[in-house]
Amino acid sequence: MIEIVRIFFAIFVVMDSLGNLPVFFSFTKNMGDNVRRRVSLQTILVAAIILLIFLFFGNSVLDFFNIDIHSFKIAAGLILMIFGLKLVLGLRVMEERAKKYRVAVVPLATPLITGPGVITTIIVFAEQYGMLLTLIASLLNIVVAYYFLYNAKQIYKFLGRQGSDALSRIMGLILTAIAVSFIRQGWMNL
Repeated sequence: MIEIVRIFFAIFVVMDSLGNLPVFFSFTKNMGDNVRRRVSLQTILVAAIILLIFLFFGNSVLDFFNIDIHSFKIAAGLILMIFGLKLVLGLRVMEERAKKYRVAVVPLATPLITGPGVITTIIVFAEQYGMLLTLIASLLNIVVAYYFLYNAKQIYKFLGRQGSDALSRIMGLILTAIAVSFIRQGWMNL
């Protein structure tokens, strides 16, 4: 049971559902409540599909490119560290070309909800804790992320920009610590 909590919390931190609320709200602020809720459902469905594809086939991709899990842990740790530092420092980097895509898919579903950090985390956890525990924790995170997006207007009003940013920075610090752990585990097993 403790493993599921550990996996859930790690994915929750990487997914940064609360920290993503200002971005989601800024993309959907001019939409009516019904449209915003439809966008939140589309976003979560696309994010869940991407997450499940990498959960079930991520190791096959690694095998295809002849990458061992220990090297991947180091790479994943470096990526997570970048994301963690980005959160701690409060940097919001949006690619200009992302504005050309459908907002529910890019940038909301990916890279915001199921981006490189989440993908690398679930691949590592599937190897470390098994597919079933990682699947349960991942699906629980998808449900939590959907709840936050569906109720984004109310939650954002309650937290405000500063509250959301403060939570995001705390999550970034935890994410950076998880990244260091990944790098250390990978390095020790090379």
